Amino acid sequence: MSIDRLQTHYGFTRMPFNRNIPSQALHAHPSHREAIARIEWCVDQHQLGVITGEVGAGKTVAARAALDALEPARHQIIYIPDPTIGLRGIYTQIVTALGGTPAFYSGVLATQAASLLAGELDERARLPVIVIDEAHLLANTELEALRMLTNTDMDTNSHFALLLIGQPTLRRRLKLAVLAALDQRISTRYSITGMNPADTNSYIHAHLKYAGRTDTLFSDDAITTIHHASRGHPRAINNLAVASLIATYAAGKAIVDQTAAQSAITENSE
Repeated sequence: MSIDRLQTHYGFTRMPFNRNIPSQALHAHPSHREAIARIEWCVDQHQLGVITGEVGAGKTVAARAALDALEPARHQIIYIPDPTIGLRGIYTQIVTALGGTPAFYSGVLATQAASLLAGELDERARLPVIVIDEAHLLANTELEALRMLTNTDMDTNSHFALLLIGQPTLRRRLKLAVLAALDQRISTRYSITGMNPADTNSYIHAHLKYAGRTDTLFSDDAITTIHHASRGHPRAINNLAVASLIATYAAGKAIVDQTAAQSAITENSE
């Protein structure tokens, strides 16, 4: 089924439960709001922060919401979605984002990145904010190299903010003795948890309202079923909600009931 047909059938002005919803329109549950506050503090203090959570918990969404609120004239955001590009790739993205031409030799490239980061704040009054997503994929040597990047001024101040976003394994690895120096440098860390039943209910209704439906479209037992299957994680809720809408349409019903929700769960588990 096409998205257009589904949208027309339910009278949506736009599709709910998708990834393109503007950050200002997102329904922020308590854990989401806390993550945003931690990120804002990290940026304001020019510090190193770590945000972790299970797959689909909303880590990247929270980071996007916090970064979208920053003033472009005062911040230079450098977002690295895939750290498997390695240290050279990370340094190259930093240098390129700051208007430089990446040096050929890796040792020189690291120094160049540090220099440009300092210059962006000192000469242009713009704070670089480096965001590394999927940071649990970084090797220990790469994490240590990033710590050294923050250590250029012998701990007197920092010329940029660094945010590491990753799965819970990142949080556990940072407690390893080999990464003790990096762990001590982290100024804020937060683990995003799943929503509780009331938050899931509010989340689903907020998305439906955003799409133009304020009446009852999902039954209470359908929402409860979706909540338990998703463990309150936004991405899973989104997937199950859309699959439930499709199942309801196919069954010729007007309301998403528990049967449709269970059908969606079965489909997504295969």
